[in-house]
Amino acid sequence: MAEIKQGDNKFYIGDSEEQPEAEITFVPAGEDKIDVNHTGVSGSLEGQGSGTQLVKRVVEYAKENNLKIIPSCPFAKKVIEETPEFQSVLA
Repeated sequence: MAEIKQGDNKFYIGDSEEQPEAEITFVPAGEDKIDVNHTGVSGSLEGQGSGTQLVKRVVEYAKENNLKIIPSCPFAKKVIEETPEFQSVLA
């Protein structure tokens, strides 16, 4: 699995934060919540579980920082709802 790096309100895979091969983005939503609003994976990484790994990383970030997640991104919402250990971070 490729290295997941932290950027400005995002986690990404690739050499460049500006042009990542895969990314998950979020925005603050109050003092204790983040809105996960986008997950994108380029063709070279599609079907390899990169999107799911990015969701896992943002869930870990939320837990580490005592945040709840509002998953407005349909992919992130699906992964979180289908993974019992992730559901504790849902807002």
